[in-house]
Amino acid sequence: MTDMLTTSRRPETPGQFLVAALYHFVSFPRFADFREPLQAICDANGVKGTLLLAHEGINGTIAGTEEGIAAVLACLRAQPEFAGLVHKESRASAMPFLRMKVRLKKEIVTMGVENIDPKKVVGTYVEPKDWNALISDPETLVIDTRNDYETAIGLFQGAVDPKTKTFREFPEWVRNNSGLHNKPKIAMYCTGGIRCEKATAFMKEQGFEEVYHLKGGILKYLEEIPPEESLWEGACFVFDERVSVTHGLQEGEHTLCHACRQPLTPEDLQSPLHEEGVSCIHCHDTRTEEDRERYRQRQRQIMLAKKRGARHLGS
Repeated sequence: MTDMLTTSRRPETPGQFLVAALYHFVSFPRFADFREPLQAICDANGVKGTLLLAHEGINGTIAGTEEGIAAVLACLRAQPEFAGLVHKESRASAMPFLRMKVRLKKEIVTMGVENIDPKKVVGTYVEPKDWNALISDPETLVIDTRNDYETAIGLFQGAVDPKTKTFREFPEWVRNNSGLHNKPKIAMYCTGGIRCEKATAFMKEQGFEEVYHLKGGILKYLEEIPPEESLWEGACFVFDERVSVTHGLQEGEHTLCHACRQPLTPEDLQSPLHEEGVSCIHCHDTRTEEDRERYRQRQRQIMLAKKRGARHLGS
């Protein structure tokens, strides 16, 4: 498959990075053989990010120039399994990834429940333009399927926050909350839609009949719904160096604590517990002084790399 290397690598231009988020559930038994050719086409086009391949399909986010992203997407859609691949676009003022990784996984989104197949059973998709009406219905229970560090900076009005640490905890949270059956409609959402594919399939398996999920996730809602009509509060956590995005998919004002990976607001940065790259209000009391000294050494290396005009891989 070396003929996929059709576009030469282009230099990165600050302020001109296209970010493409994508996933596609499909039977993909040759996923392991596809890893190296996919890595090669990304590298040849200066595209960075992470793509996960598994028997059940593909998931990930990549960034690069318009031409580079177009080349990778064309390569993917040239595969019979991914001909119907849909992606979502946003922009970044700087390259939001340090490297390109194509990884082989057991699941493209890890729930840890056997025999959950969104290709067979899934909830009802709701377009962003119809989402407000659904979640405003008093007969609807709205559930955020993301993890606690994501929900900490933004939620839909009235949403239930499971406060899970990982998506693996979500099924047990559902089983332990019998009150979820008190309303006839369940509306679920996540960042880009992929977690809800499995979450709604799981809910259907658990006996919930009217299960809905936001098509395209929060990202599509923020792209299409103007702020004056929005029921979204806060910012949306994203898994790259932008940390968060807001309405119109504009970059948010959050940064990331490189000690605990928690998102930080500008107010958090003013805390006496915050030390760049070393600690923040979320992790200061959970780290030892040995930990902090190790982080300080790493931070010094990051700053030295920055002075050289380079990016330290540990940043």
